[in-house]
Amino acid sequence: MKHFNIEIKAHCRHPERVRRVLEEAGAVLRGTDEQTDVYFQVPKGRLKLRQGTIENALIFYERPNQAGPKRSDVFLYPAAESGLLREVLEKALRILAVVRKRREIYFLGNIKFHLDCVEGLGDFAEIEVMDMEGSGDCEGLRRQCEDFMRRFGIETKDLLECSYSDMILEKGQ
Repeated sequence: MKHFNIEIKAHCRHPERVRRVLEEAGAVLRGTDEQTDVYFQVPKGRLKLRQGTIENALIFYERPNQAGPKRSDVFLYPAAESGLLREVLEKALRILAVVRKRREIYFLGNIKFHLDCVEGLGDFAEIEVMDMEGSGDCEGLRRQCEDFMRRFGIETKDLLECSYSDMILEKGQ
C-alpha cells in the first residue's frame, strides 16, 4: 500500500491527557502492541521491518528531518511471516538500528495516533494524518494534525525532528 501522511512525533509529558482527548473525540483503541522495528541501511529513505503482536509489515518511507508537521511518503507491505523476512533482509542488508517499544494504537477517521514507550528513550506521542483518498490536500491534513497537537498540549519544544532509530544511534545503543 502506498500513501502519504502529514505527521509529527513529540515527547509526551502528559499521556493521560492524550488518552482523555482521544476518548472524548471518539477514537478507537486498536490495542497495545509490543513492537520491534529493525532498520536496515539503504541508499535513501528508511527501510524497517516491524514485528509486533498487532502490526507486522515491511515499511519504506521518506520524510525530512524537521520538527513539526511534515509529509512522509510511505510504502507498506504487510508481512505476516516477518521472522523469515527478517532473515532474508539480514542476509542482504546491514542492520542500522533496532527499536523496541510498547505502542498504544488509536484510530479516528483518517488519523492514526500512537502513544509509545520506547526502550532507552522514554514516552512519545505520534499523530499520522493519512491521505487515504489520494486527495493530495496537504494543508487540510496539516490542519488536522495541528488541531490534535493543540488538544494534546504538544509544545514546539516537544517536537522531534528525527526517527527513533536516529535517537538510538545517537545514544550509541
